[in-house]
Amino acid sequence: MGKTIAVLTGAGISTSAGIPDFRGPDGVWTKHPDQTSVYDLDLFMSDREAREYSWRWQKESPVWKAHPGVAHKALARLEKAGMLTLLATQNFDALHEKAGNSSQVIVNLHGTIGTSHCMKCGQEYRTADIMERLDQEPDPHCRKRMPYQGNMPCGGIIKTDVVYFGQALPEGAMEKSMKLASSADEFWVIGSTLEVFPAASLVPVAAQAGVPITIMNLGQTQYDSLATQLIHEPIEEALPRLVDETIARNPGQ
Repeated sequence: MGKTIAVLTGAGISTSAGIPDFRGPDGVWTKHPDQTSVYDLDLFMSDREAREYSWRWQKESPVWKAHPGVAHKALARLEKAGMLTLLATQNFDALHEKAGNSSQVIVNLHGTIGTSHCMKCGQEYRTADIMERLDQEPDPHCRKRMPYQGNMPCGGIIKTDVVYFGQALPEGAMEKSMKLASSADEFWVIGSTLEVFPAASLVPVAAQAGVPITIMNLGQTQYDSLATQLIHEPIEEALPRLVDETIARNPGQ
């Protein structure tokens, strides 16, 4: 087998696609700390007004109109070249999927906004369909018919598959990411401030396994000292270049 590369992406890869980050200097939560409540699980489950606000806020997100940028497409090329074994992402914008990366390599550490589920019966919904009906149903509830309840609708609260505060990460997501990050030939961190755990812990895990680490981020991170290569350039320029150079150095994988 040829060279293998594991990747962790954060908000920085999507800012060039028009999606503001949360924690950077101009981040949504840096400027509006009160808006973190949009993703508070307890509040969402217990308060109808909070749910309606959360749904409305998510509907207005630039995510719905965003298209993958050149950086996203570069990672799709890396997978096509047979080198990408892991694409763990802290983003829930589903842009890696739209760019052409496969579910074989993508691990959505913080979930995805593309799908939603009923918190009671587990029925899955396409979030875009819910958003289309949001004016008629500002507080969406599950419409699945329950045969053992006289065919009445379930009525459970529906929530997007984004991981909210107070909610566990998707099952097996960190375990799979740790395994692949520590067994790859290289580990790249693209556009993550490395402030959010457990995702950030992938860096020391890879370092301990002796995997060379590249951190590509405009700002500094707490794990810069563990990196073999630091790249402080715009991601939309630096990542396509890094991918192309890596593929060129490893032809015929």
